[in-house]
Amino acid sequence: MIKLRALVLMPAMLAVVGCNLAPAYRPPTASIPAGFKEAPGWRAAAPADAVAKGQWWLLFDDPILNQLEARVAINNQNVAASAAAYAQARAAVREARASFFPTIDLSTGATRAGSFGGGTTTIIGGGTTINSSNGSRRYSVSIGASWEPDLWGRIGNTVSQQRALAEASQGDLANASLSAQGELALNYVQLRGLEQQKVILDGTVAAYQRALTITTNRYNQGVVARIDVLQAQSQLDSARANAADLVRQRAVLEHAIAVLVGENPSTFVLADAPWRPKVPDVPGVIPSIMLERRPDIAAAERRVAAANAAIGIERSAFFPTLGLTGDVGSQTGRLGSLFSAASSIWSLGLSGALTLLDFGARSSRVAQARAAYDQAVANYRQTVLVAFQQVEDELAGARILSYVAQQRTTAAAAANRVEALTQNQYLAGEIAYSDVIVAQTTALQARQTEATAIVDRQAAAISLIQAIGGSWQGPLPADAQMPPSR
Repeated sequence: MIKLRALVLMPAMLAVVGCNLAPAYRPPTASIPAGFKEAPGWRAAAPADAVAKGQWWLLFDDPILNQLEARVAINNQNVAASAAAYAQARAAVREARASFFPTIDLSTGATRAGSFGGGTTTIIGGGTTINSSNGSRRYSVSIGASWEPDLWGRIGNTVSQQRALAEASQGDLANASLSAQGELALNYVQLRGLEQQKVILDGTVAAYQRALTITTNRYNQGVVARIDVLQAQSQLDSARANAADLVRQRAVLEHAIAVLVGENPSTFVLADAPWRPKVPDVPGVIPSIMLERRPDIAAAERRVAAANAAIGIERSAFFPTLGLTGDVGSQTGRLGSLFSAASSIWSLGLSGALTLLDFGARSSRVAQARAAYDQAVANYRQTVLVAFQQVEDELAGARILSYVAQQRTTAAAAANRVEALTQNQYLAGEIAYSDVIVAQTTALQARQTEATAIVDRQAAAISLIQAIGGSWQGPLPADAQMPPSR
C-alpha cells in the first residue's frame, strides 16, 4: 500500500522539482569599526580589489627581490599544493553538477550454450531435437539510462556547497601565495640587513686592527702598559667572532629563501648586493574594504556558505527520493543482424523510496550540519578579529619604528663623534685605553642598531601589507597623491 501510494504521488513530486531546503543564506556579520585606532598619520587610499594580490614588492625598488618573488608563484611547493587543492575543488564542483543529468550506460554480451556429448538433446515439451555439438549463440546490446530528479534541492545544495568550498580553496591559494611572498620579502630584507651589519663590522675590524697596531707600537716604545695591547687584541678577536656569526645567520636566511623559491638549498646561491634601505610608506584602507581584500577572510566566509548549503542537503533526507530508469536493447543469434533484429526490447521504470523510521539519525545529521554552520560563523568572526589585530599591531609598529629609526640615526652620529674624540684623547695620553674600548663598543652598537632599525621598518611595512591583504596601490582619487618613500 505504501509503494502504491508513493507511485500515485510521483507526478505531484515532479511538479516541485528544484525545491531548496537550505536556509536563506545571509553572510555573517562582524563588528566593523569606522577606522583603526593605531592610524594617526595613516592616509586613506582607494584600493582596487583587482590589485589586492599585485606586485607590492616593487615598492622596495630591488631587482633581485623582484626576480625572487616571480619564482614563488611558480616553484614554491606550498603554493603548488594549494593550487592542486583548488583544482581538486573545482573538479568536485563539476562532479556535483553532473548529478543534474541522467546517467547513460551501454552493455553488450555474447553467449554460447550447448550440452556435453556428441549426440542430440531432446528439448522437453517441444518434442524436437537440436544438434548440441556446435551449441547455440546469442548476442545482445542495450543502452540504459537512470535519472534522479532534484525534488528537494539536495543536488542543487551539493553543487552550491562544492562551489563555495572551491571559492574558499581559491582564497586559500591566494593566502598561501601572499604568505609565501611576504615570508620571502621578510627573509630577503633581513638577509640584506645582515650584509649591511657585516659591512659595518668589517670596517670596525679594520679600525680595531689599526688600533692594535698603534697600541703595540706605543707599548714597544714604552709609552703604554701591556694591558692596553691585550685589551685591543681582545676587542679585535671579539669583533671577528661577531662577523663570523653574521655569516652563519645569513646562510640560514639564504637556505630559507631557497626553499621559498622552490630550489634546493644545496645549489642555491644568493650573491651579496648593495643595501637598499628604502622603506615604503603604506597608506590606509577603510576597514570594510580590508575585509573584502583579505583572502583568508574571503575563504572563511565561503566556508560559512558551504555549511549553510549542507543544512539543506541533510534536511532533504526527510523527503522521498524518486528514480527514473529506461532501457532499450536487442538480442539475436547472428552478430550481423544485431541492430536489425525483431527481438528488440525496451523498458521504463519508476521507483521511489522514503525512510519511515531511523530513530533520530536524520535529525542528528541536521543538528550536526547546523552546529557546523555555527562553527564556521565563529571561525569567520575570529578571522576578522585576528585580521584587525594584525593591522593594529603593524600600524603601531610602523608608526613607532619610524620614530625609533630617527633616534637610532641621531645616536649613531653622536657615538661616532665620541669614538673619534676618545681616540684622539688616548693618543694624547689624556685617558686610559679602557675608555677607548667603551667608546668603540658603543659606536659599533649604535651603527648596527641604526641598520637594524631600518630593517625593522621594512619588515613592519611587509607585515602591514600582508595584514591588509596585499598591495594597496590602485586607482586613487584625482586629488590624492602617493606619499614619497623614505
